[in-house]
Amino acid sequence: MELVYLGLGSNLAGTLDNPKEQLNKALQTLSEHPKLNDLVCSSFYCTNPIGPQDQPDYINAVVRLYTCLPPFDLLDYLQTIESGQERIRDRRWGPRTLDLDILIYGKLVLNERRLTIPHPRMSERAFVLLPMSEIDPQLVITDCKTVTDLLENCLDQRIVKLQK
Repeated sequence: MELVYLGLGSNLAGTLDNPKEQLNKALQTLSEHPKLNDLVCSSFYCTNPIGPQDQPDYINAVVRLYTCLPPFDLLDYLQTIESGQERIRDRRWGPRTLDLDILIYGKLVLNERRLTIPHPRMSERAFVLLPMSEIDPQLVITDCKTVTDLLENCLDQRIVKLQK
């Protein structure tokens, strides 16, 4: 079993009531998979969009889980969930009903066209680091720095903890 961290984000409602419901539905779907175990989800956070600013704020969270799925099988499953929740890929960093990213997959380092692990920009983003630090504040993710250490470099990024 591999220890995996996933990033979840949404800023469009689709057929659901709101982005929080998009995340809740994704969490429910993840928890039902027989090869995804011991899911722990952070609180939800509201953040400004990365990239184009002509879109709503995002709701973000991080999930820790254990799996025996190989990385590309996990990626395919996550993309199936995104598609099932009306994800449309028409603009880089554009608005979306659901975004599911593999942030960390055990100790794997991978740089393929479809998948880069660890996620290349997670150490620069408060919307990843703050929820991740809530789950595992001493997790070392880059250059022997913990998520808590890296979060200090992101204090200028607006992030607001939400009530679930």
